[in-house]
Amino acid sequence: MTVAEELTPAIPDESEEPIKQRKNGLYPGVSDELAENMKSGWADTELRDLEPIAQAAETAARRAALSARFPGERLVIPAGNLKTRSNDTEYAFRASVEYAWLTGNQTEDGVLVLEPRGEGHEATIYLLPRSDRENGEFWLDGQGELWVGRRHSLTEAERLYGIPASDVRELPAKLREATGPVRVVRGHDAGVEAALTDKVTAERDEELRVFLSEARLVKDAFEIGELQKAVDSTVRGFEDVVKVLDKAQATSERYIEGTFFLRARVEGNDVGYGTIAAAGPHACTLHWVRNDGPVRSGDLLLLDAGVETHTYYTADVTRTLPVNGRFSEIQRKIYDAVYEAQEAGIAAVKPGAKYRDFHDAAQRVLTEKLVEWGLVEGPVERVLELGLQRRWTLHGTGHMLGMDVHDCAAARTETYVDGVLEPGMCLTVEPGLYFQADDLTVPEEYRGIGVRIEDDILVTEDGNRNLSAALPRRSDEVEAWMASVKG
Repeated sequence: MTVAEELTPAIPDESEEPIKQRKNGLYPGVSDELAENMKSGWADTELRDLEPIAQAAETAARRAALSARFPGERLVIPAGNLKTRSNDTEYAFRASVEYAWLTGNQTEDGVLVLEPRGEGHEATIYLLPRSDRENGEFWLDGQGELWVGRRHSLTEAERLYGIPASDVRELPAKLREATGPVRVVRGHDAGVEAALTDKVTAERDEELRVFLSEARLVKDAFEIGELQKAVDSTVRGFEDVVKVLDKAQATSERYIEGTFFLRARVEGNDVGYGTIAAAGPHACTLHWVRNDGPVRSGDLLLLDAGVETHTYYTADVTRTLPVNGRFSEIQRKIYDAVYEAQEAGIAAVKPGAKYRDFHDAAQRVLTEKLVEWGLVEGPVERVLELGLQRRWTLHGTGHMLGMDVHDCAAARTETYVDGVLEPGMCLTVEPGLYFQADDLTVPEEYRGIGVRIEDDILVTEDGNRNLSAALPRRSDEVEAWMASVKG
C-alpha cells in the first residue's frame, strides 16, 4: 500500500465494502465460514533473536551527519513504491539509494523521517507492519503475506535497523499536520510528496538531494568491503562467460547476458545495470543492451557487466575478449592502445589529484595513438583542444561508483568533476576506442572494432587499489587467462 492510499485501505474492516475481487477470478467471493476459519490456527512466528544488520553502525553515523547538516528541519526520505510492469504484475522493487543508504532497509513504501528534537533529530522508520490476519489482508490482498511473502513486524524492524518503527499508514496525516521547515527527497513516493505539497520547495529539496549525493563520495569501510564483494562476484561471472563462448556462438549475445545474470542472482541481488554483451560491431555502440546479435569466432566481445550485492553496491567492469581466444593483429594494435591509455589513467588516481586528471591522462594517450596512426591530423595539443579524438572515443573515462553504477550524480560539479580525489573514493577508469562499421574516415581494417577496458579503482592513502585486478588486462595475459579458464 502506498502512502497515497492510506484513506482507502486495501483490506477494509467489516463495516466497509468487501474486498474487490479480480474480474475474472474463479472464486466469486468469500464465505463467512471461510473468513472465520482463516483467522485462527496460525503459529506465532515473531522473530525474537534478530541481530542488527551488519551496517547498522554506519547507517547511524550517516543519519547523524545528515542531522548535523540540517538542524531544526524535518527530513523525509522515502523508499518508493512498487511500479506496475503489466496489468497486475510489478517490477522487482529496488529502494531509493538515499533511503537504503541511511537505513539499510529495502522494502517498498518505507519512509525515513528525521524529526527535529533539541539540537539533533529523532529518527523513525515508517513501514508496513505484518499483514493483518483479523481482516484477511494476509491471504486476500495481492500484497498479502500468503501471496508475496512475510514482512518483518515493526518490532523486528526496530531490532534490525536500530531505528524506532511505526506504521506507514499513519504517516500522511502526521506529515499534513507538520509545522516548521520540511525537506523531502523527491521522485520516489507521490503520496508523501502530496502530503507535503504546501510545506516544501523544489530548491530546498534539491539541497537535501545534493547533500546526500555528496555524502556518498567517500566510502566507509563497510562500503569498500561490499564493493570488493561485488567485484569478486563479477570476476567469477566473467569466468563463467568465457567457459560458454562456444554456446554463445551457437545462439547469440543473450547466452552471454544470461550466463552472467545467473552469477549475479546466485551471489548477489541482481546485476547492477543492464549488461552490455556486445560482439563484433555491436561493441561500437556504447550502451548496447539489446544483446540479440551473433557471436562469431574472429570477432571481439565487449562485456560490460557488474554484480550488485544484497546491500545494493555494484561493480562495473569491462573486458574486451577475442571470441576465439586470440587477438588478430589489428585487434591487438587497438586493444594495446586502450590498455596503455588505461594504465596512464589508473596511474593518475591518487589522493590530492584532480578528479579530471585520470581522464586527461587517458585521453592524451588515445590521441597520441590516433595521430600516430594517421587517423587525425596533429599536433596532439590541437586535437585535444578541439576534442577531435572524440569521434572514436566519445565518452568520459570514468565515474564514481557505489550504490548506483553512476554514483553521486547529483553532487555539485565543484565537488565531483572539478573536485579533488580523497582516500575512500571509488571510481571507474574505462578508456575506449570505437571504429564504427560505416566510418569511411578510417581504413577498412579498423571498421567494426570496439575496445573498452574498465576497472574499479579505490583511492587509498598512498595511491590506489584496483579492486578488479583479478581479471587480466594486458592482451597476452587475457589470451592466457581465457585458455586456462576454457581448459
